[in-house]
Formats: sequence, structure tokens, C-alpha cells
Amino acid sequence: MAFRNTYPPKSCDTFVALPPATVDNQIIFGKNSDRPSDEVQEVVFFPAATYQPGEKVECTYIKIDQVEKTHAVVLSRPSWLWGAEMGANEHGVCIGNEAVWGKEKPNDKEALLGMDLVRLGLERSETAEEAVDVLAGLLEKHGQGGNCMEDEAVFTYHNSFLIADKKEAWILETAGKYWAAEKVEEGVRNISNQLSITTKINKEHPEMRSYAKSQGWWDGKIEFNFTAVYSYQDSAKMTETGNRYCTGLQLLNKHKGNITIEAMMDILRDKESGINMEGGFMTTGSMASILPMDSNLHCIHFFTGTPYPERSVFKPFIFVQNMRQFLQTSSPSFGPDDPVKKQPRFQTKPDRKHALYKKHEMAAALMEINKGKGSKMLQDIKALEKKQIETAKDVLENGIPDTTKVVHLFSDCVNEEITIYSLDN
Repeated sequence: MAFRNTYPPKSCDTFVALPPATVDNQIIFGKNSDRPSDEVQEVVFFPAATYQPGEKVECTYIKIDQVEKTHAVVLSRPSWLWGAEMGANEHGVCIGNEAVWGKEKPNDKEALLGMDLVRLGLERSETAEEAVDVLAGLLEKHGQGGNCMEDEAVFTYHNSFLIADKKEAWILETAGKYWAAEKVEEGVRNISNQLSITTKINKEHPEMRSYAKSQGWWDGKIEFNFTAVYSYQDSAKMTETGNRYCTGLQLLNKHKGNITIEAMMDILRDKESGINMEGGFMTTGSMASILPMDSNLHCIHFFTGTPYPERSVFKPFIFVQNMRQFLQTSSPSFGPDDPVKKQPRFQTKPDRKHALYKKHEMAAALMEINKGKGSKMLQDIKALEKKQIETAKDVLENGIPDTTKVVHLFSDCVNEEITIYSLDN
């Protein structure tokens, strides 16, 4: 089955809010990762590293040249692949990607997945603008393509990216190797499963316009509109009622002027809008970040590591020294024997459930069976999350006098969450 032709693009949303839409001089980033309902998403940490000239990095499908130095990253990713749906690096750069379709046909051949590009952008960039340049260079050299599903179903697409740091945000949207980028310095912006850049283009592929002209998509006379030229969708329809992009923007505007990390979490949990998805494709992981514009303050990133954000805990992470891998949110590793690396693609998926996922899955089932226990459990995890948000606010107000007190912040919260699930099971 070729999902690229038959599956409606109705999944994933990424959001950013900048002053004056936010409070306390903060930039707030958020993303829901909507993926196949049986796919496990893990939260993993990789430290900064240095490499020798000539070394390669093995991405999901292809190997590319490694750079001299990579930055420390925290990632939320489908556990079967190398890249990530969303994540952040030690410099405060956050990236989320979305599947997009248009007039340019997606590439079935194995190249860099959009999710590989997310991780590469985080590992190789110190600012959001630098990430745009890194991703553009990788697209030019290696292209994008390959199956984005773990099983035999073929699901291919182009990618759009929302990239934010402590200063600004950028939207990067692609069609094959061609791309356009828009700088966002204030207010709110979101991306969903459609092109959204219109006439405000701050950077672009040098041949983007000439290629569109050669394909008969643009006559070279009217003002260039990236969405109108490269998408099948009329850019005017972007604001129609019920449109996914428009729905996300409405939620941002509802909180505009008072967007906090809690408000972003509420948006990611919104079921009525469909932002929080259920069904065959569902929200399998969520992320929300506080990026203070004060360079002296730490960024704080929250991850669920579990599906159903309305009954998951957003757990805080702060980049400090002596970080270690997260054991309870890391899926089993199959190394060179991983079926994903074998052809033809496997018939039975391996069990990739990590410890938190297993406990959360059991708790979700219990919530459906025993409403009383389910209600109590939900109260407990909400109380845990509230406590963690208060801890984050304290860090923003008072700094971190002792990094040892926050080095295990994420892992400790995961353990508390597991304890809540275990006691009620």
C-alpha cells in the first residue's frame, strides 16, 4: 500500500510562540508526534562528541560524512530509526518536523529521512538560522526520501521544519531538494501537514523559482508564493474552518499574550481540535520547551515519552554536565541484528517497548476498566507534573546553584511516574 497517495495528511503539529504572545520574555516551543498507534517513541540523550576526519555517521538508511564535533542532544524518536521527530540541543535549539506533500513527487529511494535531518540539524547547529543552513546543505548533497514506516507499508513524504532558539524561530519547507525558509521574530507560528510559507521568504534554494517556472507552476510574472506554486492546495484555503493548520493557529491565538508552558501543554492535549490524535495514527509522544531569551538562563524541555498526552506526564530535562542515558525511556537495542536493517522488510515487529511505555500502557488499560482507580491515578500524575513545572519555574527564577540537583531531573520524574502506575496496578 502506498500511503503517500491514499492516506490523508492529517497528522502532526508543531508550534512556537514568541513575545509579545508569551510572558516573562520567553519563547515557547511545542510539538505532538502523530505516528502509527503501535509504534513506540523513546526519549534519549546523546552527549557532545568529537570525531576524526573521514569518519561516517550511519543514519536510518544511508551513511554520510560525520562532522568534527556534534552537540549534546535530547531526542524524542520512533525507536526503530536513527533520527528523531523532535528534540533540542545544548545551545537551546529545538526542531520539529512535519510530513508535507505537493506537486513534486516524494522520493521512494533511501536517502535522509526528515527525522534524520531533525537530529543532524540539532547535532550540528548552535542557532536556529544555522540549522536552516545545515539542513539545506544536507538536502542538496544527500536528498530526502525512503520509507517512514517501520513495517512494509510505504509512507513517503517531503518535510517541513519548525526551528526555534532563544532569539527567534524559522520555518523551513521543502519539496525534494528545493526549499524556502521564513524567519519568525515575534507572535505565533505553527506548521502542520501542508506547506504554509507564502510570499514572506527570507532564504531559499537558488534554483527554487527557476525550477517551478520550468515545470509550468509559475509564470515568473505574478508575485512568487511558495505554497501556491509548490502545493496542490490553494494557499487561500489555509484559513478555512476545520483546516488543521488553521485549527492550530486558532488555539495559539486563543492564548496569545499569555502563552506559558502550561498553555502549550493544553494545546498539545486538545482532543476536540484533533491536535491530540486518536485512532490508527495517534499522538505517540509530545514535547514542550521553555526558551528564555535571557542568555544567562537555562532552557527547559519537557517530554512525555508516552502516547495520550492527556494522561501522560510532561517531564523536565535541563542540559547540565554529567548527563547519562535514560534507561527507563530507552527502547531495547538490537544492534546489527535489528530487522529494520534487513531486506526484505520483516513480517513481525520486534518488541521495542521501554520500561515507562510498558507501565503507561498497563495504566491506560486500567483507567478504562476501573474508573475509580483511573481517576486517582490521573490526579497523581497531574500532581507530579505540576510539581515538576514548579521546579522548572524555580530554576528560571533562581538559577541552578548545584547542577547535581537537576542532572537526574528527567530520570527521577520518570521513576516517580512509574511508581504511581505500579502502586495502582
